[in-house]
Amino acid sequence: MNSLPNPIRILAVDDHALLRKGIAMILANHPDMKLVAEASNGREAVEQYQAHRPDVTLMDLQMPEMNGLDAMIAIRSEFPDARIIMLTTYAGDVQVLRAMRVGARGYLLKTLLDKELLETIRAVHAGKKTLSAEASFELAEHATSDALTPGEIDVLRLIAAGNANKQVADQLSITEDTVKGRVKSILSKLGANDRTHAAMIGVKRGIIQS
Repeated sequence: MNSLPNPIRILAVDDHALLRKGIAMILANHPDMKLVAEASNGREAVEQYQAHRPDVTLMDLQMPEMNGLDAMIAIRSEFPDARIIMLTTYAGDVQVLRAMRVGARGYLLKTLLDKELLETIRAVHAGKKTLSAEASFELAEHATSDALTPGEIDVLRLIAAGNANKQVADQLSITEDTVKGRVKSILSKLGANDRTHAAMIGVKRGIIQS
């Protein structure tokens, strides 16, 4: 027998089959863990969770059909004790902050899976909340210095919809100079090269919806 009597049962959710395969390969070498199901989007994640009731779920944040945050909220509304670890490619993802607020037990950068996956799963299974040191630092940094104001988010949302400064000013009932000032601040905070780049970052980080 190559597995222990009660291995940690794991559900892996990611829209990239290659990443799920990588997770399966890491887990295959550890008899105290067992991959019991996979899903490629949030809807499948909810279905697979209901079917398998895993001990720990690895949930990608950005997925088609239903994102990881919505899937986690749906799962936890039915199973409040669900232990879910969020996976993300981007350390400063705003959705990670939301996920931790609504009950995620851990947060792991995909680039660190080979180093920190097993340790994170075991910690969360044991009832702990866990963030890697690098993730904690980045998250804290983005949560404080880089946070966009509500007014800047309004401007970013309208820019992403293709509006010019004058149109943004008209829709928000502010001056064009105010819009320009907010755009400058947005570019600086997001580290963006231009308006289009800022809109892409905004969507990627979950600051605005695409």
